[in-house]
Formats: sequence, C-alpha cells, structure tokens
Amino acid sequence: MEAMNLNIPVLALRGLTVFPHMTMTFDVERRISIRALERAMEEDQEIFLVTQREIGTETPGEKDLYAVGTISHITQILRLSKNSIRVMVEGRRRARLRRLWQTEPFLQANVEELEEPAQSEAFQRSPRTEALLRQTWNLFSEYAELAGSIPEEVVTTVMDGRDVGYLADFIAQNIALRFDDKQEILEELAPFIRLRKLNGFLARECNVLGFEHEMEGKVRDQLARTQRDQILRTQIRVLQNELGEGEDGDDELDTYRQKIQALELDEDTTKHLLKEVTKLSKQPFGSAEGAVIRGYLDVCLEMPWNTYTKERVSVDAARKVLEKDHYGLEKVKERILETIAVRQMNPEGKGQIICLVGPPGVGKTSIAISVAKALNRKLARLSLGGVRDEADIRGHRKTYIGSMPGRIIEAISRSGSMNPLLLLDEIDKMGNDYRGDPAAALLEVLDSEQNHSFRDHFLEIPVDLSKVMFITTANTIETIPRPLLDRMELIQLSSYTDEEKVQIARRHLLPKQMEEHGLKKGSVRVSDDVLRAVIRDYTRESGVRLLERRLAAICRKADMRMLSDGVKRITVTENDLPKLLDCQPYPPALHTEKEEIGVVNGLAWTEAGGEILEVEVNVMEGTGKLELTGNLGDVMKESAQAALSCLRSRAAVLGIPADFYKTRDIHVHFPEGAVPKDGPSAGIAMATAMLSALTDRKIKAGVAMTGEITLRGRVLPIGGLREKTMAARRNGIGTVLIPKDNVRDLEDIDQTVRAALRFIPVATVDEVFAAALCPESVQEEGTGCVAAFAPLPREKSGDAALRQ
Repeated sequence: MEAMNLNIPVLALRGLTVFPHMTMTFDVERRISIRALERAMEEDQEIFLVTQREIGTETPGEKDLYAVGTISHITQILRLSKNSIRVMVEGRRRARLRRLWQTEPFLQANVEELEEPAQSEAFQRSPRTEALLRQTWNLFSEYAELAGSIPEEVVTTVMDGRDVGYLADFIAQNIALRFDDKQEILEELAPFIRLRKLNGFLARECNVLGFEHEMEGKVRDQLARTQRDQILRTQIRVLQNELGEGEDGDDELDTYRQKIQALELDEDTTKHLLKEVTKLSKQPFGSAEGAVIRGYLDVCLEMPWNTYTKERVSVDAARKVLEKDHYGLEKVKERILETIAVRQMNPEGKGQIICLVGPPGVGKTSIAISVAKALNRKLARLSLGGVRDEADIRGHRKTYIGSMPGRIIEAISRSGSMNPLLLLDEIDKMGNDYRGDPAAALLEVLDSEQNHSFRDHFLEIPVDLSKVMFITTANTIETIPRPLLDRMELIQLSSYTDEEKVQIARRHLLPKQMEEHGLKKGSVRVSDDVLRAVIRDYTRESGVRLLERRLAAICRKADMRMLSDGVKRITVTENDLPKLLDCQPYPPALHTEKEEIGVVNGLAWTEAGGEILEVEVNVMEGTGKLELTGNLGDVMKESAQAALSCLRSRAAVLGIPADFYKTRDIHVHFPEGAVPKDGPSAGIAMATAMLSALTDRKIKAGVAMTGEITLRGRVLPIGGLREKTMAARRNGIGTVLIPKDNVRDLEDIDQTVRAALRFIPVATVDEVFAAALCPESVQEEGTGCVAAFAPLPREKSGDAALRQ
C-alpha cells in the first residue's frame, strides 16, 4: 500500500509526546499553536502533533522539530482565557515530517503517514512474544509499586494487553518518561523492538525509583530520631521543673548565668550575655548553633573583666630598671621616664601611645619589656609583621565557621589583666588586600579619644582599652599610614657606637651567653680589644644581634675545647677569632686614603648603620654625555644632574672650559654596583669629584663629606649624621664636611666620635671646594696637601634633621 502524503496544520509540543490510539489533554498558549488548532477545526479536525527538540525554543523551525509525530483528531476545545486554550486530542497514526513549508501565521507541513508492519497470528502467540510480554508485565508491576501513583485502570489495561505494539505505546504514554525517551518509542515502527526498548526504560526507571526510596527512608529515619530526641529533652526539662530542680534543669546554663552575674558588668553587657544563654537553652542538643554560642560565651567569660594589676608608677624605680637592663640610649630612657613622670603626677590622665623607631637589634622590644617590668604591668606581645586581614585586629563575626576574636582582645585575655602593656611589634610591616586594611582597624585601638569603647566583631560588646598602655615598634616610619602615625609619639633609637657595643657585650651579652652555654664566670676571658675586633671585623650592623651570635659561637668553641682538652680556663685573643668564628672578617670599607683626582669619600646611611660611599669620576673626550653607574636610584641620578648644572653655571669662576659640557663625556661611578643606592646626600661629593676630574686637582687625603646640593650651589642639611660620622671614624677618616644646618646635630653624636673627628660646616659648594681640593700651587710643586682645619666650637643642638 502506497504511503499517503498530507498537507496539514502542525502543533509543536514542548515536553509532551502523543501516541496513536491514545487520548491526551493539554493547554495551548502560543499564538501560532492556537491558530493551527483553529485552522484544523475549520477543516477536518486533524492536526499533526510533533515534539520540539528543545523546550525553550519559542518560535520553532523545521530543524527544531523531531522528524516523527502523530496525526491526531481534535475531540474537544475549551477556551480558558483570551490567550489560553485547553484541548483534548486522540492520536490516530504515526507520520513523518517531510517539509515544514509554512511558519506564519501558523505552522503547516507536508507529512507522510507511516504504516506499522503487520503482526501474524503465529507471531503473537510465539514463545518469544510471550516471554517479552511477561517481562513487560513484571517490570510494570515493579514500577507501579515503586511509583505508587499509577491509576488502577492503567494497571488493569496493561496486565490484560497482548498486542505488542499497542502495549508499548500505552505504557509509554502513561508513565513518567523523559520526552526524548518517549520520542524514541514513537519513532520505532517494529512492535516487537518497540516493546523491548520500553522494557529497557522500565528497568532503568525501577532502579532510579529504588534509589530514591532508599534515600528518602534514610532522611525520614534521621528526622524521626532528631524529633524523638528533642521531644525527650523537652519532657526531661518539664519533669525537672516539676521536681523543682531549677529554672531549666540545666547545670551548664546555670553555671553560665552565675558567672555572668559574678562579673558585675554594666547592665547592657549583662543583658546581652544572658540573652545568649537563653538562646542556648532553646537549641537542640548537638546543634551547630549551640556550639557557636558556647564558644562565644566561653571567650567572653575568659576575659579578665574588672581585673587590674596595681601599677607601680615611680620614676626612680623605672630608672633603676632601665639602667640595669640597657646601656646607652640615654635620650630614649629620658623620654620614657618623662612619660612615667606624667602618669605619676596625673594617674587619671590619658596615656600616650609610644612608637619606638630604629634599626634592627638596637633594643626596641627589650625596652618595652623593661617598661612593663618597671610599671608592674602584665605584658602581651603581638607581632603585626605580615598581617593583611582587618579581622586579625577586629575579629570575625561569630556566625562564620572557625571565627575568633581579634588579636587585641586575645592579647588582653592572655595577659589576665585589663590594664596590660601591649607591645605591637613590627607595625611598619603590615599589609592590606581584598580582606581590608589592618592599619585602618588600628586607628580606633590607638586613639585615646575612642578606645574606651572598642567593639570587637566577635565579642559584640564594648571593651575599655583606655587603661591599656600601648608601645609599638618599627624599623622605619615610611610604610606606616599617616593617620596611624599621627596617633603615636615617636621615639627614635639610633645605632650603637662601637664603644657602646663593647660595654653592652661586656655587661649583658657575654654573661648571658656564658650562662646559656654552662660556662662559669671567669672561665672564658675576652678582653675589650678582642670585643672591638669582633665588632669591627666580624659584624656590620646597627644593633647587637649579630654580635651576640658571634659571642655564642665563641662560647660553643670554648665548651668543645674544655670537654676535649680538659682545660679549665680559656683566654681569647685576636689571632684566635678566625678559627673560633668559622668565617672570614668583613673586608674594609672601600675608600681612598691618599690624594687622588676624581675620587671622593662620601658618607651614606643604611638600616645597618653608616657606610663610606666612594665616588669616582672620569672625564674623557666626547660629546657631552653624563653617564651614571652603580645601581643608583632616581633621586641620586637627579642629584648628579644638579651637580653638573651647578658646575656649568660656575665654569668661569672654577677655571673650567666654558664648553666642557659639549666636548667632554663625564662618567660618575659608585663602586659595589650590586648594592642599590639612593638619596640626595651625595650631591656635594659628586660635584667635588667632577670638578677634581675636570681641573686635574687632587682631593685632600682623609676627607669625607655629606650634603645635598642645589642648582645655585647651596648645601642643604641631611639625616643620619650620627651613623655617618661613626662610619667615618671606624674607617680612619680624620675630617668630615657637613652642611652648616647640621651643626646643631653634633650634640647627638657620641663624645668619642666628636673628639676623634674634625668637622667643617659648609653652606656653599665654594666652601666645599676650598676645604676639599688641594691648591693648584701645591699640586704644581708636587708636595701633596694635608687637610688641617681647626675643630668647630660645640654649639647647643636643636632638633635633628630628617633622614634623607
């Protein structure tokens, strides 16, 4: 029989599949679908129902539809609203979509009817067919039992059915299969294969439903156990109340309430904590919220509320402690004693926040420890180096997993007192990222006008920090935010002189290391000259940490020698140091010790102390290029440019050819090129070296200089004069040229250094050149020149200049 082709309206179904000889009711809302139904009702009430490949497609085309659908008869239409119709259809026969030739105002296509293969009587009664039917009945019975929502008439129809093709269509239409699975059944024309595919889908659905029932059973059992436990706990509480065993019969809650009342806190805080206890009483046993509340109450009750140590405010007692624990640092001690004197005169006054700034190893942390000892305050130390999270200061909200209070509250709790001394170490090394800025969080902590009611995010109750004494430490103030720096009183700690290091080693470091290494007093003799040799040749630092490690190495070697050779006493000499310290001495600083052309001794300041910074200049025939080498920073490069411009403006006075900047190339080099160098204080050194190279005049021996130069030849003040002059003395320099505005800083220089050096104050480069360059007449005679200048009168010093 030849297949029949029809031109027929098309209704695209979303998530639905209609099978032949089946009745289905569904709602239609799309405009093109409603018009297709209306056109079908105008003609023979037949319409082609085909499923969309994607449910979300609003305006389907031919490629959006499956190839096989069902020609159906419209049996009933009910208009629900203006844009919605409910339709009942009856599937008639399968058909294949040949071409969708119209999409507006409705879908219309040319379709080809599909005929199913005829089934003989022998086939329907064959054992193979019977086996397939029995498999289908068993699987459907299992599915109906697991699903639990299959109507009884559907089950009866399936169990009575023997037509293989019809049975496959009927079951697929009435169970919850995916629409693409139903489409696969619809597209299969062979009845036996169709039913076999359906059995595969039924087996899969039975397995899925079995797993769903298993999981639902576990959840149901868990909920039942939880409800049972809660009911039993409620019954126990009611029985305990009836027996008069307390308000809620819970000893833990009673203990919390008693501790809160015993603290005698302010009314708002007490109410807040009691409210948390009440919330805890309503939590089921073992709940996560209950664990959070318990942790919160434990932290609050561990705080030393209303616990204060009796402060011993005595200037005399503090002076004794500071003198015993520290040698030198006279100005620092005096400033700290002034702070203690103010507290002694006005105990109720607001405390100052002190920031100790200085190089590593000069005793910042140990001074804070001594202050705590002198004032009889508990000490808690917080290392802020590397802190990047604001929550480290303010704490986390207690709703977060693993939340905890901030470091300030944790330190107070650890100290056991509400008036401890909190040492905030390395405050200059804090960072910030997407989690906030911890330096900004410290603004409230270190502000005496606000910290009387500091609120930690975890505690959520005000904490009085006004009784806490804060001391912070930093190596530099450059990385501390200005608002935070404004809240602190700065105390500068300078580098130790060599003589101070000798006394510190003699009084503190050597006895400490001998005790730690089990050496008796006097069993190891180290003279002051040996200590000076260790400081001079084997350490290069502002503080004394490396010196202490060197002394520890000597003590270790002494232990080994006493145990191996049986000696009782060891005397250390300078010749023993290379063997005892297992390291080569530092090479002497690079500086010129004789009269040379174009070589000047500059002075530099680093975090490790002062250094000699040699400047070398060569002048060559060329086109006027200025070349700068030695790993220089931008400021130092600009200073070199300023020095060259200053020389050009004074060329006639200085005896330099007026066109030297066109015919000569000038190369300025700073040795030790791997070490970064920056700052303006080498300005006069570069200008002097350039002039010496341009005029072939030698630089006087034993002269070093430091100062910033301007375009008009003025010499500006610099910082770090104390460390720079110590470096000059350590390297055998006899005369130092300093800016005239730095004369007031000479009072801060160690007396030993002042007595050993001659200082020449200069205000202009002309004075620098006159003091540093050999006269031309002396050079012609070839007799050399000597820097001999009278020392300056010692003036009263003012405030030290800022370090460059």
